[in-house]
Amino acid sequence: MKRNNYILITLLSLFLSGTSCSDYLDYQPDDFLTMDMVFTDMIRTQDWLASVYSSVPSPMWGYFKDQGYNIMGDDMTIPFEWTQFGWNNVYQYTLSNWNPSSGWNPYYWVELPKRIRTGLIFLENVRVIPGSDQNAAKVELMKNEVRFLIAYYYSLMLETYGPFPFKPGVIENVMAPADSLLTTQTPYDEIVDWCDTEFKHLSTVLPADRETAEWGRATSIMALAMRAKMLLFAASPLFNGNPDFKDWKNADGVNLFKPDYDPQKWVRAAAAHKELIDAAHAANYALYYEYNNDGSIDPFMSYYNLSLKRFSEGNREILFGRPENWDLNGFQAHHLQKGIGGNAGMGVTQELVDAFYMANGVQPITGYNADGAPIINAASDYVEKGFSTSPDLRKTKWWGGGPSNLATNGLRPITLDGTYNMYCNREPRFYVSVIYNEKWIAVQNRKTEFLQKGGRDTGFTFDAPQNGYNVSKRINLDSYPTEGRFPYQPGILYRLADAYLSYAEALNESQGANQEVYHYINLVRKRAGIPDLQPDLSKDEMRKAIQQERRIEFNCEGVRFGDVRRWKLGEKYFDVDLWGMNFRGSVKSDDPNNSEAFYVRKFYKSRSFDKKQYIWPVPQAQMDINPNLVQAPGY
Repeated sequence: MKRNNYILITLLSLFLSGTSCSDYLDYQPDDFLTMDMVFTDMIRTQDWLASVYSSVPSPMWGYFKDQGYNIMGDDMTIPFEWTQFGWNNVYQYTLSNWNPSSGWNPYYWVELPKRIRTGLIFLENVRVIPGSDQNAAKVELMKNEVRFLIAYYYSLMLETYGPFPFKPGVIENVMAPADSLLTTQTPYDEIVDWCDTEFKHLSTVLPADRETAEWGRATSIMALAMRAKMLLFAASPLFNGNPDFKDWKNADGVNLFKPDYDPQKWVRAAAAHKELIDAAHAANYALYYEYNNDGSIDPFMSYYNLSLKRFSEGNREILFGRPENWDLNGFQAHHLQKGIGGNAGMGVTQELVDAFYMANGVQPITGYNADGAPIINAASDYVEKGFSTSPDLRKTKWWGGGPSNLATNGLRPITLDGTYNMYCNREPRFYVSVIYNEKWIAVQNRKTEFLQKGGRDTGFTFDAPQNGYNVSKRINLDSYPTEGRFPYQPGILYRLADAYLSYAEALNESQGANQEVYHYINLVRKRAGIPDLQPDLSKDEMRKAIQQERRIEFNCEGVRFGDVRRWKLGEKYFDVDLWGMNFRGSVKSDDPNNSEAFYVRKFYKSRSFDKKQYIWPVPQAQMDINPNLVQAPGY
């Protein structure tokens, strides 16, 4: 029966002659129309398509404040006082205050099915519009885009909740009987298998990339990337033989997870990543590199600009990106120093600082004693005490380490004389990612001042570096909040380096530390400017090496949180005391007997984690509506 009744639809307030790619990610419903009025008009059809795209998460503010992955993980911290400004939901996770009634801004359990339903209606009604550019080929492309988004949203729900009620392709009538609407969860592997098949098919019909105006819309590479990522989660300890889930059954008495570990899941994940990598290479995707004048790789500029350059500017490392992300100005300002107009309370953890390699590629800190003191790797050349006596000059065009008058013969300063030794002789990714005391501020031609009693970048306020650090990862050196300078940057949801390290992980788990595992890890390390991994690692040693490499490479990008969850290492990394430099310090000293010494490791705050938090609970409101839902274990 043709639908001629008036219904509430998702129509966007666009007054342009066309709909740009950014429009496909940001607008919300505001009108009533009939289906015929929508789908016989090209602009309205595009608007509807845009609404299907609107739940693609922002890897910038989304991963910080809404999804909250960066703050829920162990790379970054915010002060408790920020909870009153919209950060409470994210912060409560770090206190183990997480239950079926907890608020979570994205609310995937409800919001993603809404978006999926909108997509299904689009598939049912989109049509060729005579006399317009919306021909049969265009209609088919849009349908495939929507099919990708539906599978992608299902994969996000799998990653977050595990199993959920699943009836693909069905648009439920709201007047249908309760037994049709109030369904129980579908076993996890059944949903994975459906999404796997759908992503694989879409990779054969979608284009490999999109022109500049359409960048961010679905591609075959995005389909392969989200398929590979989903299968990596499915193979990992959280969802593969997890004993905590062995007795979780749906209302029909069916196990929602297979109780036994399946090594073939790693084989499947490895094959999916290899297929992704081969397809990406064939379509000219590649790691992002910049070079010195002599043709050598510039690891500083490569790592710095891979987060900032557009796809159209040669950044073909981005496999899945979002062109527009809300409040870019606020995102950048929240990372930066107080003295240049930044909000300054967001900081990296001391534990992340300790995780970065030395310039020789060796890990400096291997663990912590009961009193929080670091266990130093003697083979790393790491020195924590004292201060440098000369600048560290390295071959690079990166200008974030010191004044330009110190540059000479292609060498630029990375650290200045008088820098605390903890921050000296570290790998390039450290300097691109972390703001520490006396780090150079290019926009004001001065050093960062975190010492109290006069330091321009601190103060006894929550808008100051509570544990002695701010964040520079993904922030342009020309960003200057005081003057309103906020350069554009794309949002990156998945990049080729992730495919490389994920493939290495899946291969190691399925075959051991073979040469192909080394090859893909060393590609990432080479771009980072550090030596190759040491040879002859065991499978267990390689697993640890890959986990460490992922932590560093993807720091502050929202990836770490998902990694720790799928590895089931939350008790190790999330149930800990956090440390930092002495926030109250006003003296440039590392004397532990001086209460005013800044460069002394100090307890910052505790965070906690309960194993139930590995997955999200079914929201209590949905449990109250649907008696056929079975709550996740532990909740």
